[in-house]
Formats: sequence, structure tokens, C-alpha cells
Amino acid sequence: MEWIRDDYPYFGMDRVTTIRQYTAPSLVGEIWRREFDGAYAERGLFLLTMHPHIIGHRSHVSVLDELIRHMRSHSGVWFATHADIARYVKAQAG
Repeated sequence: MEWIRDDYPYFGMDRVTTIRQYTAPSLVGEIWRREFDGAYAERGLFLLTMHPHIIGHRSHVSVLDELIRHMRSHSGVWFATHADIARYVKAQAG
């Protein structure tokens, strides 16, 4: 897990101070697209960490929707759960 691919640092709020940093959803989408494109070029893993109470807002979900459409436009992309990935890695090691 890397903070750059987590929704909380961009959209979360410090509950103690109630300060909410603001990152435009379009900028977050650009960051995540670039992260995906780099992982795709390296034939690597792209792992997002999403929190329902963070990503679940309309402006945030639209960023995720755009990202998924972008990812699906690339051949050979596999959408998987952690369990799917663990099984794959275990099978490759064995």
C-alpha cells in the first residue's frame, strides 16, 4: 500500500482539527492515471486503497469511474481481489 494510491490523503479530513485539505478530484484522477500508466508500462501491480466513506461521494466516484474506463482501454489488464493476487503469486512460486 502506498499513500499516493490511497483516497484518504486527497479527500480525507483531520477529525481533530476539522481541517480538510483540498485536492481537486481532477488532479487526483491525473495522479492515479499516471500511476497506473507507469505500472502498466512496467507490467507491474497497480493497487488502489479505497474507503467507502471517502470515495463514495459523487465527485470522487466520478474520478474512480474515469480511471476504470482508462484502465479498461488497455489490453491485458486484470481486475483482481487481494485473494486473487495471493493465489496467483502462490501458483507462480510453486
